[in-house]
Amino acid sequence: MSSAPPDDDMQREIAEPLARALGERYLTYALSTIMHRALPDARDGLKPVHRRLLWAMRQLKLDPASGYKKSARVVGDVIGKFHPHGDQAVYDALVRAAQDFSLRYPLIDGQGNFGNIDGDGAAAMRYTESRLTAVAQALLDGLDEDAVDLKPTYDGEEEEPEVLPAAFPNLLANGATGIAVGMATSIPPHNVGEIAEALLHLIRHPEARTETLVDMIPGPDFPTGGVLVEPRESILSSYRTGRGSFRLRARWEVEDLGRGTWQIIVTEIPYQVQKSKLVERLAELITSKKVAILADVRDESAEDVRLVLEPRARTVDPAMLMETLFRNSDLEVRVPLNMNVLIDGRTPKVCGLAEVLRAFLDHRREVLLRRSRYRLGKIAHRLEVLEGYIIAFLNLDRIIEIIRTEDDPKAVMMAEDWSNGDAPDGVFLSDVQAEAILNMRLRSLRRLEEMQLRAERDELLAERADLEALVGDEALQWGRIGDEIRAMRDKFGAPRALRQLRLAEDIAEARRATTPWPEGARRTGLADAPAVEDVPAEALIEREPVTVVCSKMGWIRAMKGHIALDSELKYKDGDEGRFIFHAQTTDRILAFASDGRFFTLACDRLPGGRGMGEPVRLMMDLGNDDEIVALFVHQPGTRRLVASSDGDGFIVAESDVLAQTRTGRQVLNLRGGGKARVCVPVTGDHVAVVGDNRKLLVFPLEELPEMTRGKGVRLQKYKDGGLSDATTFALEHGLAWLDPAGRTRTERELGEYIARRASAGRMAPRGFPRDNRFT
Repeated sequence: MSSAPPDDDMQREIAEPLARALGERYLTYALSTIMHRALPDARDGLKPVHRRLLWAMRQLKLDPASGYKKSARVVGDVIGKFHPHGDQAVYDALVRAAQDFSLRYPLIDGQGNFGNIDGDGAAAMRYTESRLTAVAQALLDGLDEDAVDLKPTYDGEEEEPEVLPAAFPNLLANGATGIAVGMATSIPPHNVGEIAEALLHLIRHPEARTETLVDMIPGPDFPTGGVLVEPRESILSSYRTGRGSFRLRARWEVEDLGRGTWQIIVTEIPYQVQKSKLVERLAELITSKKVAILADVRDESAEDVRLVLEPRARTVDPAMLMETLFRNSDLEVRVPLNMNVLIDGRTPKVCGLAEVLRAFLDHRREVLLRRSRYRLGKIAHRLEVLEGYIIAFLNLDRIIEIIRTEDDPKAVMMAEDWSNGDAPDGVFLSDVQAEAILNMRLRSLRRLEEMQLRAERDELLAERADLEALVGDEALQWGRIGDEIRAMRDKFGAPRALRQLRLAEDIAEARRATTPWPEGARRTGLADAPAVEDVPAEALIEREPVTVVCSKMGWIRAMKGHIALDSELKYKDGDEGRFIFHAQTTDRILAFASDGRFFTLACDRLPGGRGMGEPVRLMMDLGNDDEIVALFVHQPGTRRLVASSDGDGFIVAESDVLAQTRTGRQVLNLRGGGKARVCVPVTGDHVAVVGDNRKLLVFPLEELPEMTRGKGVRLQKYKDGGLSDATTFALEHGLAWLDPAGRTRTERELGEYIARRASAGRMAPRGFPRDNRFT
């Protein structure tokens, strides 16, 4: 028994390189993502899912004057007829189109829980209801008049529009975001009144410059308000190239509580920032003490945003507090601009502001021409019917007779000459006219009055003449488009008195005087970009007294309060104290290492004093063979004498040794096996140097240079050994040191020790410490 031959498709093998096969299939996927999912059309500003949502709701007759229908019904129609994707994705698009804090001009009027600015999600689609808004209706206006092409749906059972007529500039007004394959789009929302002014100017001046258009559209207008602080030059560059970003801040004001106390009220937060997460971030700043001048944050919002920020002290500068919060939280954000759109629904392109506006105007002209031609066709048909009605009125008895007596009245009426001899070629009814007469109801006979029919015909003839003139004259077309834009501006834009408001201060003052604030009025104010100033570190840290303790083995800690410097402290076995001094948490600690490097430690980040502390080597890159020579609090304006064991040294300002990284800053350069030995503050007018050979040398301070880095100059000359210690002092007060009994001894007769720098010196006087140290 033989089996049936296999199908040809089963036998055919396709041989092609794997790279080409994958490349072609990936390109197909990429193009599908770009054109059908992620990028908006420049003409109506919509992605396919939003366009299908509005189309399905129109078919359900969910216009603004009708009742609401369950969102689940809308989503079901969309995915069942037009959009073969997941229902949750479609519902998410519906929800966002209904959120007045996401879209500047919502396309859907939602009833129920559609989420909030805190970041809470919407209720399930079975609980919410929706209908179209007036803005969405403007986008759909003209679909019944052949304004755009229709295409078959994915299953071929129905049709959907390729693009909406869009009497509303939705792309710029509501913005768009999307991520495709290898490209993305991000367009913030703008004010429709300002867009209308720019469109009208572009109609009058087709070659208008971006600078002129930006005078009319000074920047985005976000639904959540805020203050735009981006410089004009940057805004111009962004709108000219289609790429850039905008710096957006929260709007705030100082509320006086009396008796010198105050608090900051945040009334508007940046676009797309979730209020609950913003409050959490501010609370974290308080807990971690990163912004110590902020004491508390409270959310007292109801329908309007009201965040209360309490300062830690009434002496805090409100502007400085807000600048700090702007840098450390989402009270200030960067809103990206990437106007990557589909031109004519096919070609992805990053467009500038003028090109996007021109795409909208060209689309409106195409819609106007198509609607005009459609209306001309309707007028031609109606005029033909009216001519037939007039013939029927003049020959009503004969028409009735034919209908009553003839088996095929339509053919008889079309064959009969109705000219009554007035026309040489005769007057005959067309198929359309005969059919209209036969379909006429008897009750309409009483309305068949010649004057009324001729009046309607004359009106249609006049309308046809106007439309034919419109179709044939480009100037008339742009004039009509301008009228439509003005009508749209008056309907959705701000009242005339509020159209020119731009600055944040002017808008804030107008809002206090105008309640409620009109929907079309600008919400986001413009302000000059603030000067970038470094906020003092002490302003960000709570100032508290501490005692810094560092052991000989390099374990460091910061004990709370100023304890007695001679207190008995615990150290690890085999370890002992080395440095101990008082400081504040706002101070910076400088450490001078034996390799000649300075390190900077933040006092507030030192480990607490409950235990033995932590190794200082965890906080800075100190070599294994190096040790700390000096540890002290940084005092701005102080100068220090640094010197090496080779006897070289110089004077350096403390401000020049501050290090920004844990690797420190090399200040004292060393020779061979030399080590850094001295780092003491500069006081007085003379320098005293003692070597390992116990020879003491005194010379004027002015002989030492002040440098920021280097080997320095020779302080004292040695035949053997090196420098042991050095200090500075006022000659009139004498040179002091501690004797073996721990008592301070002052030597005022120093004439025999005074010589020029780099001299050998003379043996130290009797009673000088055996360790050759001044302290």
